[in-house]
Amino acid sequence: MAGISVRRKLPAAAAVTAALCALTGCGTGDDGRATAAASSATASASPSPTRSGTAPEPATRGGSIGAAGSACELPVTFDLAARWKPDAVDVDPDSEFAALAQQGPLTLVCEIDAQPAGNIGYLRVWRGEKSSASPRELLKAFVAAEAGATGATYTDVRAGTVTGAEAAYTVNSELLDERKKESAFLVPTAQGPVLVHLGGMDSDEHDQMLPAYELAKSSLRTG
Repeated sequence: MAGISVRRKLPAAAAVTAALCALTGCGTGDDGRATAAASSATASASPSPTRSGTAPEPATRGGSIGAAGSACELPVTFDLAARWKPDAVDVDPDSEFAALAQQGPLTLVCEIDAQPAGNIGYLRVWRGEKSSASPRELLKAFVAAEAGATGATYTDVRAGTVTGAEAAYTVNSELLDERKKESAFLVPTAQGPVLVHLGGMDSDEHDQMLPAYELAKSSLRTG
């Protein structure tokens, strides 16, 4: 699902959602923009090589998100890669399209668009209600609700100051008729779980965007 709503209700953006889903090959599973005041801060993780065999450079920090007054106010804060554009997603629960922003126990609340940085894809932030389920159980429920998700591997992960769970899996891209990589990590907070998901048009785009995902994970803080 892509570009559901930018401070708008779902019905007004349903056509955009369908069109961008066709472009990005998204599964079920974009003013409030972060400024690209790029600094020299970079993610600590080493990105995976792309199909060309060249590993992308670590992400340069371009701002942060989650705090009061930011494009997406969240129970967590984390750094954004330079030129990635965040927008809050508003969901009208009475809309016939509300299900597009629901995956398993989580609801889409924020989209961070990679297109201004030269890639096709999004970091998406999902939130859920407080639960007694473990981070891994909630993450498994999210992945299981994504059409065509297979081959998932789960690991415990330290996202900034919080211990959570991470998944790597593939889904089928009907547009390209091939499998493509997806990644997600979930952390618990006092206000319920928060999940950050990375998709992409194909696996190569996913790998090129991994530095932004790793930056978000390594810089994440709760509160």
